[in-house]
Order: sequence, then structure tokens, then C-alpha cells
Amino acid sequence: MVYAAADNRYDVMPYRRVADSGLILPALSFGLWRNLGDQKPLANSREVMLKAFDNGIFSFDNASNYGPSDGSAEETFGAVFEKDLKPYRNELVITTKAGYHMWPGPLGEFSGKKTLTAALDMSLQRMHLDYVDIFYAHRWDPNTNLRETAEALDLIVRQGKALYVGVSNYTTEQVAEIGQIFDELHTPFIGNQMSYNMFNREAETTDMLAELDKHHAGLIAYGPLAEGLLTDRYLDGFPADMPLHRTNAFIKEDPEGTVAKLNALNAVAADRGQTLAQLAMAWLLRDKRVPSIVIGASSVDHLLDNVKVADNMTLSAEELAKIDAILNNK
Repeated sequence: MVYAAADNRYDVMPYRRVADSGLILPALSFGLWRNLGDQKPLANSREVMLKAFDNGIFSFDNASNYGPSDGSAEETFGAVFEKDLKPYRNELVITTKAGYHMWPGPLGEFSGKKTLTAALDMSLQRMHLDYVDIFYAHRWDPNTNLRETAEALDLIVRQGKALYVGVSNYTTEQVAEIGQIFDELHTPFIGNQMSYNMFNREAETTDMLAELDKHHAGLIAYGPLAEGLLTDRYLDGFPADMPLHRTNAFIKEDPEGTVAKLNALNAVAADRGQTLAQLAMAWLLRDKRVPSIVIGASSVDHLLDNVKVADNMTLSAEELAKIDAILNNK
């Protein structure tokens, strides 16, 4: 059956400009980090991705190392793009990253010129693309001089393989350093993709948002639900064998206190007619310097629950104060 996108797809999800650039993103972007790749049958991945686009999610986020095997998530995206989404290429924002382990040997990771250029060429091949809209250096490289990384990203834009570049998981100091080089080179630097959520507010406490603003860039937030923590899954407590992401290590220090916070936040959400997850996403999107947050979904129902955040994205000053009081134990 030939896919035809929903006619009302731009009526569902708000979209936002990245700083004062020409790039516009949906409030929610679709990430292929987990749940897709070769973990799920292609038919399931296709159904979820197309439903996302039908609901105004026109940004798809990938990386060279995503999927159970390196590149498998990009291959999944490429299969759906080639069969269904190719006629809509001008509407899509497709992003990928390179820097974590991608292939054997010392050149298969980090941000040297050869590594970044080879990784992007492989990504373009897997996704059946001529270019990506944003190409990110996926992590800080402690060994390669920063100018080489910046100049490699700049070259990729000049070669027409990416329209914009960004960084991911950089600290505020690292963004300031590479941002200065990008300013000098006139590279279209669009932002930092990093973990940001109610329980991880490093973006605020380190002045990341202000630093990005200086460079006409934005913060694209991943992990908006703190790796599943900000859902109704743990309102009754945490299982003893719960796997913890590095950003959730704080749970070990005060599990009972964290559960109490989750229940208090859930009560705020209920008063708004939302789930805790929807409240967590609305809270992130309160700041225009966060143009988009990257979500994942393993099923259409899961996806549509996230999309419902668009029904109520405005938080009152009273609600924001209540959330801050909960998070800060006041």
C-alpha cells in the first residue's frame, strides 16, 4: 500500500525556530536510539515512524552507533525513507551523529577529521540520503585538537553533506570553546544535543542555555523522561534490580525521597489532566531556547500518548513554582 501523509499533519504538533536561524523543528522529534533498529520488525518501526510524521513530527534523530548493532537504526530509517518518506524529503529534518564506537580499530570513534567524514558517508549510504540537515559530533574528544573537529564539521557543510552542524554531550565550557571557532569560520552551528529533564538540570545550573544563545544556537534535549523515571511506572517504588542510566545514579542515595517527588509531580500532572510524562515534556518546552525534545516510542499507542503533550504545553507561574518546590524539597 502506497503511503500518503495525513493532510492535517501540521495542525497537531507545534513547531519552533532554533534561535534566529532558518531551521524550524517540531516540539517533539523522533529518536531512533532505542526500540527500533533491528530490535523490532521493520513493519512495526515503519508504522510508528509514519504515525509520527502524520502527527507533525517531521524531525528524525539518529546516530552511527544506534541500534543493537552499529548502524542498524539508520538502516531501519533508510528502509522507511526509501519506501515511504522520500517524496517528503523537503519537509523532513533528518539528523545523525558520530563519535561513539562505530567500527573496529582506533579510527572507529571520537571526532578526528577522517572519523567524522567516513562516519557521515556511511550514514548517508545507510539512510539513502544525499545530505542530512544536522550532523553532530556525538561526544567530546579529549585527544583530538578542537580546531580539527570544528574544521571537519565546517568542511562537511561546505561539501553539501550537512546543512547545519552541532555537538552532543558537550559541557558549557566545551560549547564556548568550539562555538568561538565556529563563529570564526562562519559555520552554521545549530546547537548542543544533551540530557535535560526535571531531575537533570545541568543545562540551567551551568549556564548552558545562555552560552548557546550567544552563538544563535539551541538545546535539543534528549532523555526528557529521565530514562523512564518521569512516568507512572515507579510511583509505588523501584525494583531492586532496576538498571540505572548514569544520569539516574542519584536514585541510590534516596530512593524513598525520589518516589515521593514522583508522586507529588504526578499530582500536579493529574490536576492539569496530563500524565507525568506529558507534564515532564511540557516543563522542558517552557523555554524557547529548547526548540525540540527527542522522544522514543516502541508502539503507536506509546507515541500518541507523547503527542498529547501538544494539548496543554502552557504552565502557569504557580505550577512552575510548585514543581520547583517539589524538585528542591521545599
